[in-house]
Amino acid sequence: MAESDVESDLKVVGHDEGWALAGSAAEEFALANEYLSYLADRRYSPRTVRAYAFDLLHFCRWLMADGTALDAVSTDTLLRYLAECREAVLPGQRGGNIVDLRSGRSVGYAPATVNRRMAAVSGLFTFRAMRDPTAQNPVPRGAAARRTAKGARSGMLGHLAKPRSRSQLRVREPRRLPRGLNRKETQDLLGSLRTDRDRAMAGLMLFSGLRSAEVLGLSVTDVDIGRGWVRVIGKGDKERRVPLDPDVAGLVQAYLLAERPDTEERKLFVVAKGPHRGQPLSAEGLRRVFRYHREKAGVAAGHPHALRHSFGTALAEAGVDLAVMQALMGHDHVDSAAAYIHLSPAHVRRSFDEARARQRQVGR
Repeated sequence: MAESDVESDLKVVGHDEGWALAGSAAEEFALANEYLSYLADRRYSPRTVRAYAFDLLHFCRWLMADGTALDAVSTDTLLRYLAECREAVLPGQRGGNIVDLRSGRSVGYAPATVNRRMAAVSGLFTFRAMRDPTAQNPVPRGAAARRTAKGARSGMLGHLAKPRSRSQLRVREPRRLPRGLNRKETQDLLGSLRTDRDRAMAGLMLFSGLRSAEVLGLSVTDVDIGRGWVRVIGKGDKERRVPLDPDVAGLVQAYLLAERPDTEERKLFVVAKGPHRGQPLSAEGLRRVFRYHREKAGVAAGHPHALRHSFGTALAEAGVDLAVMQALMGHDHVDSAAAYIHLSPAHVRRSFDEARARQRQVGR
């Protein structure tokens, strides 16, 4: 079997215990599978483990093409891999950050993608060093930086965190504020939905601020239609309770009474028809629903998370307290909730006008 065939044979597979690399070359990268099992044992989100599995797959395939064994990886190897991610030529403009005007192809993966891949690779070698203290960690460490316990952000409370060494295998990410939908986009997108199931899912994101994964994770018993509450299991298995909009409650009730197939499945939202009828709706199934309707409605930004951003923006415009916003949206950090205040033009304008009014009074 040729080297290119071996490379293509290496793939990611899912199983009951999580995710792993499989194929004829998988034995060469047994450390990666041990690391993925370690993440699953630490109760990392299955979505996180899956993302790390595909990131490590990309790295391992690159090592095979480069002719470098996993045990022989050095700092220079990682720097070359980082450069490869930044300079790879991609078809179209999907995920890239620089576009070659002559070929119309994107050059380099998006900074967030590069940093996530390098985080997965750094974690792999940190795991190896933890298991074998004599093994040298090729990941270059930078100067200590004040970061939170999760090691991912700083902000208003960042000065309270202890300084921690930070990997230099990172690229600068442009800071973009979350974008919600305007009134017309929201109306057009919701108006395109035809089933109570799809309207209920959209309503839970738009009026209760749920993430798409949280919507799919809901059980029938998690929704208290009578009292108007939803029990949500968010990131890191953190539980919260959020209010249920009366109109959305009516959609959920109509879905349960008239649309939901007769099934013993406990998940609230299930497949309505086809060979998988009655089975839990998958993340790909939800994406397919929104992909179809945003194209039909002509709302290019009509992604599920945009509805959640619209909810956060509405809270900021209404002047809701930051701590309340954090609790409703399930943020680990108050900084995440604060981003919606910067995003909200009405909030900024109101504060600006109030400040100018006070200035005028002082000047008289």
